[in-house]
Amino acid sequence: MSVEPAGGVEQRPSDSPYIERLYRAGSVAESVPARMRSVANSNWELVVWRDRGKTHVSVRGPETIPTVVELGPGTDEAFGIIFRHGAFLAPMPVSTLVDTAVSSPHTTARFFVLQGEEWEIPAYDNADVFVDRLVRAGLLVRDPLVTDVLRGDATTLVTPRSVQRRVAAATGLTQGAIRQIERARQAVLLLRQGMPMIEIAHRTGYFDQPHLARSLARFTGSTASRLRRADSDEMLSLLYKTEVELRP
Repeated sequence: MSVEPAGGVEQRPSDSPYIERLYRAGSVAESVPARMRSVANSNWELVVWRDRGKTHVSVRGPETIPTVVELGPGTDEAFGIIFRHGAFLAPMPVSTLVDTAVSSPHTTARFFVLQGEEWEIPAYDNADVFVDRLVRAGLLVRDPLVTDVLRGDATTLVTPRSVQRRVAAATGLTQGAIRQIERARQAVLLLRQGMPMIEIAHRTGYFDQPHLARSLARFTGSTASRLRRADSDEMLSLLYKTEVELRP
């Protein structure tokens, strides 16, 4: 769940081939909405947040279903590294993380435990350095074929069955599931920009408006009209344009 507070969230891409996006949110103690709607997401991420002065670190897997989380005035700040499709923690299969999260068993203000080793907690400005350390330690690996395939690049070097296995191993999801999730997320972005439903359906590859409406209900748990309206009591999880090829 990538939290976007009422005042917005700072986010940026990265030059690292392992990172899709970085984000951070400052103190939202006095302006936090009552709840957050977490839209399905096909990437996994590392999340750091502080609640009532205590630091928490979790590895969150891909989310195939929407969730609504009640929020309180205790979260001081949050930071996350969203990892690119194809990057994964070698000792921790992504398939075991789908629709769940694994928290650090021991966390201080400066350090957390990942795969039995103590690591300094990264920050928004040094996340790339932290990821490089994970790579050098052999914990974070990458299958570039998965990144290329999901971007729409064709390959003749491996069989389709092998591609399917490698995508599932690196992402925990099938190619079809990833495209469906990302297509719904892009539709939400376009809705909030004011684009008409019929145009969104055409641009993102839905058969028609009812097909789009069913997808929104499945992956966001809401209707197009509700998603289009700003709601001071409910925030949406972080949305951004990805490189995943969108097609039926």
